[in-house]
Amino acid sequence: MDFLGEFEATLDAKGRFLLPAGFKKQLPEGQSLHFVINRGFEKCLCLYPVENWDPLYAKIRALNEFDPKAREFRRYFLNGATKVEPDSAGRILIPPNLKDHAALEKDIVLSAGGDKLEIWDSSKYKQLFESFLQKDYSELGNEVMNKGGGAGNTNQ
Repeated sequence: MDFLGEFEATLDAKGRFLLPAGFKKQLPEGQSLHFVINRGFEKCLCLYPVENWDPLYAKIRALNEFDPKAREFRRYFLNGATKVEPDSAGRILIPPNLKDHAALEKDIVLSAGGDKLEIWDSSKYKQLFESFLQKDYSELGNEVMNKGGGAGNTNQ
């Protein structure tokens, strides 16, 4: 299951946000509203539907325990991962340690990241896109999409 779009939301005083209707519409009918939230690679959080989290978690669990880099990655990636679900009012509580990690204030953006949603502080999200203006996306797209047989690879 993959997601598209970006959605604005507001954190209340307890660190809860209402799951946007545009996101809920993308969930398959009958899908549970159980999620795992954890740290993203940048200063954001990632919200995975449990159905998308479980196969990823299985891959992480299968990493070689005797490889120091695998152990380090596992510790970082799973640090703070928490199962969450909407309360009776449809709000999801962001654990305080994760809220601090992403420096979330009041206004947030939920941005589609394929099989998950990234949760950004609104001002940090705007800064991220302002930094994109400094890059040559044609060159970046060519480099990323043509590496290793990507979808845009015409050099086969």
